[in-house]
Amino acid sequence: MKVLVVDDQDVNRMLPCVILRKLGVAVEEAASGQDALQKVAEHPEISHILLDVSMPDMSGTEVCQTLRSQPGGEQLHIVAYTAHAFSNEKARIMEAGFSELLIKPINREVLIRALGIA
Repeated sequence: MKVLVVDDQDVNRMLPCVILRKLGVAVEEAASGQDALQKVAEHPEISHILLDVSMPDMSGTEVCQTLRSQPGGEQLHIVAYTAHAFSNEKARIMEAGFSELLIKPINREVLIRALGIA
């Protein structure tokens, strides 16, 4: 398993990356939507993505939809990661093609469950 953690804020990538690396999971990081698309193209072994919904250049929703439209994109486990999701927004986020939705801040157990790590 290789996980891509995408967030435009360095501090928001730090916690999930530390948790995952301590579990022995291979991790890549991306600081933007465009960077995320490039990382997925360069690393076909990426199977799971923790993807911030609110980013300045390209939203996580746009990234998710782009990935889902590409060959093999339906196989990716893409988890939306956001600080603000009201109930009406949750449905819209999930309709974009995400596998799961996490609300920041996260903890170890929630992250493990959302990514399906045994």
